[in-house]
Amino acid sequence: MLSTLPLPTVRTERPPLPTVAAQAHDGPPPLLVVGHGTRCLPGEEQFRSFIARVTARLATEGVDVAGGLIELAPPPVTDAAADLVALGHRHVVAVPLMLVAAGHAKGDIPAALAREVGRYPGLTYRYGGVLGPDPRVLAALTERLDEVLDRADRAGTHVVLVGRGSTDPDANSEVARAARLLLETAAADGAPLAGVETSFISLAAPGVPAALERCRRLGATRVVVLPLFMFAGVLPNRIVEQTVAWAEVHDVEVRSAGVIGDCDLLAEAVVERYAEAAATAVRSHCDTCMYRVAIRGFEKRVGQPQTPHDHPNDPVTGHGHGHSPRA
Repeated sequence: MLSTLPLPTVRTERPPLPTVAAQAHDGPPPLLVVGHGTRCLPGEEQFRSFIARVTARLATEGVDVAGGLIELAPPPVTDAAADLVALGHRHVVAVPLMLVAAGHAKGDIPAALAREVGRYPGLTYRYGGVLGPDPRVLAALTERLDEVLDRADRAGTHVVLVGRGSTDPDANSEVARAARLLLETAAADGAPLAGVETSFISLAAPGVPAALERCRRLGATRVVVLPLFMFAGVLPNRIVEQTVAWAEVHDVEVRSAGVIGDCDLLAEAVVERYAEAAATAVRSHCDTCMYRVAIRGFEKRVGQPQTPHDHPNDPVTGHGHGHSPRA
């Protein structure tokens, strides 16, 4: 279900922007989870529920948690940062709620965080890594696969793993990496799959129909389409629509698995990224990052400046996909 309601304005109860509290918080650094945002109401609800889950997991350690989005839906990052500053925090650990390191993780989120540093003199942050093909992410994907496919039927089944797709070759390669690791872990579990194909729903090839056609030509009689997405949204809905359309005109059994969703495995992965960044500075997604390394065909992207997304609850001017030294 897509939201047709007008997006709310910035919350009226937010106090004027202060400097960082004179009395610093004496506990561990807080976790600021930064996601993308969606106009899909179930996706918004899943994000809020997920932040509550992570908050509960870290409560016993005295870690404050806040969650913000960079565009499309509330709460914006600035509200989440304001909540943590109001508690007296001067240093924040930010974790991008992203499965691959593309423009959002490499540019938009660091830009949004830099903007909060400008708003709160004295505030600092440390940036964690994206989730990537973490073993817990792979385990969650396997759970979604098992929901629509008996383990005994795996040997005769191909899987199409569908990522978002990006103009960033580094990000697209991470989806291919996840597909291979999913194939390897299935074999290690003693229930191997016939194959796992990589696909994308936007900006990159192959698309879902092309990946399904490849499976058919490889002799597949049963295919499971597995979205590499955390929460409900427009793009996961599009994956299902394209899957159904292709299946209607081909003599292949096709099943659609669900998104990862709000679950303990995903929360564990985020908590792990928090612990890593809280302990030491993380320099992730850099070896083949087109904003740092001259990748053939993307040389002009090196050092490209960045600006954060416009958020309906916290508008800024302009938008770009640059790379911050903190990313």
